[in-house]
Amino acid sequence: MQGLKLRASEWMLVGYFAYVAVLSACWRSNPGLSSGAFGILAAVGLMLLLVAQAEAYFPAAISHFRDFLPLGLTLAAFEEMNLFAPRQFDRRLELSWIRWDHVLLHEWHLRAAIERLGSAIPIYLELCYLLVYGLGTYCVIVLYLKHKRQEVDRFFLICLTGTLVAYALIPFFPSQPPRLLFPGMDDPTITSWVRRFNLWILKKASIHVGVFPSAHVSSAFAAAWAMFLLLPRQKRFGWGVLAYAISVSTATIYGRYHYAADVAAGFGVSLIAGALFLWLRRGRQAAG
Repeated sequence: MQGLKLRASEWMLVGYFAYVAVLSACWRSNPGLSSGAFGILAAVGLMLLLVAQAEAYFPAAISHFRDFLPLGLTLAAFEEMNLFAPRQFDRRLELSWIRWDHVLLHEWHLRAAIERLGSAIPIYLELCYLLVYGLGTYCVIVLYLKHKRQEVDRFFLICLTGTLVAYALIPFFPSQPPRLLFPGMDDPTITSWVRRFNLWILKKASIHVGVFPSAHVSSAFAAAWAMFLLLPRQKRFGWGVLAYAISVSTATIYGRYHYAADVAAGFGVSLIAGALFLWLRRGRQAAG
């Protein structure tokens, strides 16, 4: 039965999908959600058990497959949030958040500073926003290259904390992004092919539930905390991902993908992952 042992990150994913299923059963605005959510929970649980069992027969191939499996399930978790899409938005939250954005972008001249050198910084920020979808893959590959493959599960434990907690909160803050609700207000004046591509992706694949907190921000910072923990003697990787997370945070505000409030909340969520990071490091130090 050894093959049926789930990894810690896989248990975390099961717990998240179970949370969504229970939440959907209690969701007053649409009580019919629960059947779909419980079906997803059953499918995910069964898949993980089958994959774990398959590893007993094909240990090398399946083990590597499991190293990347949480990335796909995270996308499924993101899309599942559409179950909680409200019939209409009251815009109360967004009207309070947009004021801070206007102060930051216009009165404090953040947009002007970003565009001062022309298209270079806006393109860089849009690329950062685009590449966040591959950040987890990058970090896992770095761990492979640095002979730290045994730490992949620990990486996902930290990174998923920052990502899934953000997802779990989204249904309670139904909201629309500033680019849709306030078109033309403090929008970037420079439009590049990267921005058009980002907007196309969001049109085709984004959820329509809420933007608070920003999972882009929470997952990027959580990945940084994980890299600091797992590569303590090669902190350049942690600092690099941290600088990238700051760039993503700036990009979400400048590109009007998120409100500054979303970014602040996303960073706050990442601190939960950071607390897990500190707890794991303390346990590691105590062990030896």
